[in-house]
Amino acid sequence: MNRPILELNNISAAYDKKTVLTDVNLTVRENDFLGIIGPNGGGKTTLVRIILGLLKPAGGSLRFFKDGQPSDSIKIGYLPQYNRIDKAFPISVREVIQSGLCGEKGLFRRYTDEQKERVDHIIHDMGLEGLEHRAIGQLSGGQMQRALLGRAVVSEPDLVILDEPDTYLDKRFEAKLYEILEAINHRCAIILVSHDIGEILRSVKSIACVNRTLDYHPDTEISAEWVDKHLGCPIDLLGHGELPHRVLKAHEHHTHTTE
Repeated sequence: MNRPILELNNISAAYDKKTVLTDVNLTVRENDFLGIIGPNGGGKTTLVRIILGLLKPAGGSLRFFKDGQPSDSIKIGYLPQYNRIDKAFPISVREVIQSGLCGEKGLFRRYTDEQKERVDHIIHDMGLEGLEHRAIGQLSGGQMQRALLGRAVVSEPDLVILDEPDTYLDKRFEAKLYEILEAINHRCAIILVSHDIGEILRSVKSIACVNRTLDYHPDTEISAEWVDKHLGCPIDLLGHGELPHRVLKAHEHHTHTTE
């Protein structure tokens, strides 16, 4: 069995005296591909912020592991939501990807030959050759996501977190994105957060529904019908856009057990 790299124990969080998360328990293991789904406002982003260390939980504990042993931290790559990116910022594709190495490069040091070679490999893996010097404001949505994903993985992290990576993406590129993620998953664990469960259910190894509490199921054969029946997370089919897609309706979790 793959060893744990992250454990959340009885995590709770609140904003303005309103409880957002309560009694959240989750273990992420080496080479996991975990899909986190849930309705808007259910606490998905709050959970990500806690894992990234951007928000201190109101209660509970967060533990990291390296090579099966307790550690102060692990290396985490992060792909933010597309609408949080300033596309007018004057930075090239190569510079975006290189910025993922800032933590290991040092503030006033030059990139090493090995680091530059890593960036070259990522540019190739992301299918961005020929676009290295293009400003991010000139990229399509799919190209932008690949550049940001390259930044998230260039440091060779233990865990990559993707927050709504399919937002604003052409559905035809979405399939390519998941092919790239499948290859990355051979090297590290992935947490993919989304409220659109159409493609995510075909790609992840396990699933968790976050809606104040967290319901988890370690299964590789997950369907929308299973989510609705066993996790009590009702599915809506939306018909706008190029292709219809399925999202979670607002709902409450009820105490139950899964097998």
